[in-house]
This record gives sequence, structure tokens and C-alpha cells, in this order.
Amino acid sequence: MKAHVITFPGSNCDKDVGTVLANEYNANVSYVWHRDHFEDMPDLVVLPGGFSFGDYLRCGAMARFSPAMESVFSYVKKGGKVLGICNGFQILTESGLLPGALLHNRSLKYICKDVDLLPVKNNSISGNIKNVSLSIPIAHGEGAFFADAEGLKKIEDSGSVVFRYKENPNGSLNDIAGICDEKGNVIGMMPHPERAINPYTGNVDGKIILDAVIRKLS
Repeated sequence: MKAHVITFPGSNCDKDVGTVLANEYNANVSYVWHRDHFEDMPDLVVLPGGFSFGDYLRCGAMARFSPAMESVFSYVKKGGKVLGICNGFQILTESGLLPGALLHNRSLKYICKDVDLLPVKNNSISGNIKNVSLSIPIAHGEGAFFADAEGLKKIEDSGSVVFRYKENPNGSLNDIAGICDEKGNVIGMMPHPERAINPYTGNVDGKIILDAVIRKLS
């Protein structure tokens, strides 16, 4: 498997997810700097977590205009697969590659803790996950998913919700923790599966999520 991880100023999870892909999935990982373009078709492009451009204006608002994102747009049009985690999810909504927006947590506080995720059974990515719930870390200040009533209905009716929070930590509408586009090619989620994959931490539920994403590539 070939994967590109896009690195923005302020990204801090690029090496985390790249190392997981290389070690767990034998991926050939390339780190693409935000000022660079790519023209090839890797199996997966990852927009990692962090604070791209210091989260100035809004989370992901500046990263959306990076030259590398021009390549991501072209890649998606050709049927490429994209995974956005935390800040990566925010960039995907800012860019219009996923619907909705990520707003300030209802508490107006940064939240960093493990949460329980519920795989959504009518979704093409998470529908085959047998686990009732998965324990995955979150670390964000602006993770409350929002869409207007019409947009939210379309997301629900199309089976685009991938994960829901068992106990909503941030005020996300409909307890949404992650969504995908209607084809299931572009995936965004606030929790960090790459942080729950090492047995030394006592939690490997993140591998279940990444396994489901990797299966979608085949």
C-alpha cells in the first residue's frame, strides 16, 4: 500500500499516523509538505491531526488553500481515498470535501480523554465492525459537528455517519463523531485511532477502525 500524509505548519500527528501505517500495514509512506503538489495516485491520503496554521481564523480554514490540497481535490475527483483525523476532519469540511462544520465544544473547553465510539451499522465503512463500542482518544477544542437541518438529514439518509459518540463529549449534533462522503471515499473523524493502536497503552481499538478504513481501499 502506498500512502501520502499531508503535513501542514502545526501538524503534530503526521509522524504518528505515518508510523502506524508503515508498521501495521507495511505501507510505503510519503510525507507531502503543504507547499508541494503530488500527481500520483496513492492508495490513501491522510490529513493528520494538529493545529494547521495555528488554527488562525478557524480550524482548517487556511490549510484548505494549501497547494497540497489542490492535489487532494484532483485526487478525490479521480476516486482517491482520503482519511482526515481531528484537524484533518476540520480541513475536509472547510474545503467542502465533506459536509457540515466543526464548531467549538459546547463547554468551550479543550477536551482530551478516551471516549466510546459506536460504529454505525448502515455505513459502508463501519458496518462490518462487530464491536459494540470502541474506546478511542479525543483531543480537540472545536469538535462539535454541525450541519443545518437539511444537510443533517441528507447525511443521515445517505448512511454517511461512520461513528457516533456513546456519551456526547462536545455537543455534536446526533452524537456524530465521524462521517464520510456518499461514496465512502472521503472519511473524517474527530477521535484519534492512531493513538489507540499500541498494546503498551492497553488499548488497541484504533486498529479496528484503521482495519475498516484499509478494507475500504480494496
